[in-house]
Formats: sequence, structure tokens, C-alpha cells
Amino acid sequence: MVLNRRAFLGKAAASLIATHISPILLSQSETAAHLTLPPWEPGYLYIHHISTGRGSCALLILPDATTMMIDAGSIISGLDPRADKFFIDPRPDASLRPGQWIAKYAGDVLSQAGRKEIDYFLLTHFHEDHFGTIWPERYDISPRSQFGQYQLGGVTDVAETIPIRKAIDRCFPDYAYPSPIPGPQFANYHAFIKSLPGRGGTAERFVAGSKGQITLKRAPERYPNFEVRNLASNGNVWTGVGGETKAHFPPLEKLKPEDYPTENKCSLAIRLQYGEFSYFSAGDQDHEVRDGRWPWGNIETATARAAGKVQVAVADHHGYVDACGPDWVRALQPKAFVINAWDSAHPTILALHNMLSQDIYPGQRLVLSTATKPEDVIAIRRMAELASQNGHVIFRIPPGGNSFEVFVKDSSVPDGAVIAHFGAFQCS
Repeated sequence: MVLNRRAFLGKAAASLIATHISPILLSQSETAAHLTLPPWEPGYLYIHHISTGRGSCALLILPDATTMMIDAGSIISGLDPRADKFFIDPRPDASLRPGQWIAKYAGDVLSQAGRKEIDYFLLTHFHEDHFGTIWPERYDISPRSQFGQYQLGGVTDVAETIPIRKAIDRCFPDYAYPSPIPGPQFANYHAFIKSLPGRGGTAERFVAGSKGQITLKRAPERYPNFEVRNLASNGNVWTGVGGETKAHFPPLEKLKPEDYPTENKCSLAIRLQYGEFSYFSAGDQDHEVRDGRWPWGNIETATARAAGKVQVAVADHHGYVDACGPDWVRALQPKAFVINAWDSAHPTILALHNMLSQDIYPGQRLVLSTATKPEDVIAIRRMAELASQNGHVIFRIPPGGNSFEVFVKDSSVPDGAVIAHFGAFQCS
């Protein structure tokens, strides 16, 4: 069943929100005017995809109130004026930096769960739309931190007001694979990492294959059916046997420096499981093979096959042209895709076609984007098939993990209301 689009928009619309109801929904979306997102309770898993229009960020409240954030991107305008026209307008507005909006949203969610800190910050890879952009030496735009010799933007904006107890990335502590990471943006992140021990935090390198690195910290004995499996990082992919991994990339000594794996390909990936519910996130992994020059280049399919079928999948590389290939979709077969969008190329028509394709796998599914460039609705006709084009996308999984619901909250205004609801859907 599909909710009448005109009735939905008439009751639930805010003028800048373009939320469309897909013709292949799993269930009817309710009129959102009377809906609220219930507060977190023990035993529930909440996954908030925070919509700023300027990068990726997910905040998770785990069943025992352990907290985790995956990425905290913050693209700022002005550094390259030629690129600004492609960016989605900041949401809700430009009165705060994107990282500050993330911190505000996260602070509200954490307080509802009785928490004031982030237990795990997981950085998928070293790009600004995942860890934050700063304007070097422009302290009027990117202020200095009170905690160290670095500027504020993205994750550093979050950590300025919300303590991060453990940061996990793909390269700590040497940051040398496949070669030293250059530039002032990474240098700013590195200075932040070095500041953590001085305020009670730590940093670790992500261990591919592990299921013991990210665990429940407050009452793990109550939820034995919860697990986070580290699937891949730096091209090392879990084999499915114990904690074993296999190198998907060739040894660097066999490659020319210009053919080293790209930053996107090195992204780390996880699969979270809670009972029958499963969630996949792999940063900006892609399937680019450079017309056969990189026969090892399709890392996203290898990682998706390691994960197996899931209930929810975050679109690799924001649904860009080099990601979300048919084999990736076929391996995961989720009931819901989430696109963390900040650019006019998020998603591209081919990636969206793959996610919607009934030929790759049959059945109903939701595709939800956290933001949309208005021009894309005209340029990519299938955008009309998205269940939601704008808003914070929140998954609510009840105790036991046998079902899930989806809520979309208005991101065009601070503290926006629920504008759409889908489910509950049974996991399988």
C-alpha cells in the first residue's frame, strides 16, 4: 500500500522538505503530523543518520546505552569556489558549522539516553566529508580548539563539547598506509588524535576481522545477541572464519605509487548485528578498476560478500558513480538503503538504479537520502522513487532485534519534527 502523496504532503510538509513515497515500499507510511520518535529505552538500538547536507555522520545508541559515532563530515563553502555550486545547501542553515549542528543533534540524543559522551568514534577514512574540513589559519571560520593545537570542524567540533572516549581509524598510530597522508586537513585531525590522552581519551587502529574491538561497555551480559564485526580495512577483508582476513589488494611492492589503493578503497567497514537485525557501513569503498588496470579494485563487492545479506545498508561512497554496483547490491539485499548525500552527484543514476533494481534481487525496499540537491529531482527521474529525499534518517530496533522501524525527521529546521514513518518491518 502507498500513502496518497498529496494527502501526505498536505499534512506533513514543510515547504523545503521533499519527502516522496516510493511505489515499492515495504509497508504504508503513516501520516506524520501526530508522530514522535519515542525516546531510547534499555534494550533498544537506535541508529541516527544525521542530515547536515555537508557530509556523513551516524550516531548509534546501543542496547545498553553504549554510544558510537561513525564519521562526522563537514564540508565548508569557499575553499574552492568552483565546487560550491555542486554542494547541497547546509541543513538546517549556515548559522552554525556542520560539525556544530552534529554536536547539537548528538547532545540532545545522548541526553535522552542518560549519556554525555561518545564511547567510540569510528572514522571510516581520511576525507573531509567524513572527518571535517577546516580553513587553515582562518580562525574566524575555523576557530582554535581549547584542548589542543588544532582547529574546529567536523569531529573536532563534536569533541569540543562531547567527550570522545575512544577514536578508531584505519591507520593509527603511524598513518603510513599506503603512504603518508598529506595535507593540512589530515594534519588537523592528527593533532586532535594526539590531544585525546590529555583529556581521558584513547585512539586505536581498526582491526579487520575482529568482533571484540567494538563491544557493549555497560551491560554486555544482557544482550548476548549483539555484535559488531569488523569486516575490512586497508584492503584486508574478513574471510568469515574466526578473525581471519585476506588481503584483497596486492602487496605495495608490486604496484607503482600512482597505482596504490586510493583513500576510498582503504575505508574500513563494519557489520552490526542485533538478533536478526543487521546493519552495514563501509565508508567510501568503491568498485573502480580503471578499465581493467586495477583487477583488484572492486573492494566493495568483496566486503559486501563478507557481510552477507543485511537489513540496512549505507550506500558506499554516497551512491556515487563508482560505487553501489550490482554485485554489491546482490550480496547485501537490504530492506533499506541510506544515502549520506552532500553533493549533486549523490546519488548518480546508475547507483540509484542498482539499489532500486528488481532484477538484481526481487522484493520491496526503501531508499532514503539524508539530503538532495533540488536539480537532481529533475536530472534523475528515479529520485521520485526514494522513500525520503531529505531529513535525519533514524532506525529504531526493539529489544531482541527481530524487527525495525524507520523515522525521518525534518532537517530544514533545528529540532525538526517527524515527517515520515515506515514499518515496523520483520527481519529475516
